[in-house]
Amino acid sequence: MFILKKPYLYLSVVALSLALVACQNSEETATTNSTSSEEGKSTNDNTTSVESATIAIDGLGDHYHTGDTIELAAVLSEEADYDHWHWYTRESGQSEWEVASGQEGDTFSGEASVDGLEIKAALYNDNHEVFAESEPVTIVIDDHHGHDEESKQIYQGYFDDDQVADRELTDWEGDWQSVYPYLLNGDLDEVFAHKAEEGDMTAEEYKDYYTEGYVTDVERIVIDNGNVTFYKDGEEFSGDYEYDGYEILTYEKGNRGVRFIYKLAEKSNEMPQYIQFSDHIISPQESSHFHLYWGDDREKLLEEVTHWPTYYPSNLDGDDIVRDQLAH
Repeated sequence: MFILKKPYLYLSVVALSLALVACQNSEETATTNSTSSEEGKSTNDNTTSVESATIAIDGLGDHYHTGDTIELAAVLSEEADYDHWHWYTRESGQSEWEVASGQEGDTFSGEASVDGLEIKAALYNDNHEVFAESEPVTIVIDDHHGHDEESKQIYQGYFDDDQVADRELTDWEGDWQSVYPYLLNGDLDEVFAHKAEEGDMTAEEYKDYYTEGYVTDVERIVIDNGNVTFYKDGEEFSGDYEYDGYEILTYEKGNRGVRFIYKLAEKSNEMPQYIQFSDHIISPQESSHFHLYWGDDREKLLEEVTHWPTYYPSNLDGDDIVRDQLAH
């Protein structure tokens, strides 16, 4: 019986060795296949990054007008020796990304024509693998007053009386900032230079004109559910306002404007009796910016045409406001 055990033991060792070799080969094959799969991932969807670097997109505007120039820059989180860039675009509702033709550097330039367009950038290494990529940014187009001929005429102050309609205070609801500080720090100098190229005054004369128009010590206004809050010198004052009709004004140049008027619901020594909105819009529509007049004499306030404090959404910065003003 002892003689029979030796070949049995020998065969068991051989079988065990073969099993171990087969297992090792299987693991190596699985590792190789996994590596090949990772390297072979398609970069068409721009969702794969083989490195730890990231890309941020600078220059995105809060919104654009049709025909504006979109200028973006890809900013890499760390230095790299690669310079092979691609930009990709995808329209709302599409699933596939498309390569943006001619955009092969770290900057993107194009015309704003599609609302909701997504854009992102990818940097490739020498093996044409994605080294880093950005999150998509979305282009928002808001033409405010429209680009059709009738809307342009209304914005310029040419309209018929029957086109004017009452508006609710909700058209101006939101958090608003005065544009005056941007004028003081020079952010709007570009706007005045642009106006001088097309107008009949110098850039300095335009700046003086708008300085008189914009000047105010109410740096912020919040409008919410009929309540209006003024922020001034670190203090805030509030009052509820109700609609008091509109007035159509005719200016020296022959064009016209509409003042939408609201009256203080309960007397207050801190808030004006009347506030009057003018924003080049003559019927119900949410406002993108506005000129505001305030005081206790309704009729006398209608005569004010040289001082018109102007407010934009508080989430905009100087670049956003310049872009908006250059478009008009």
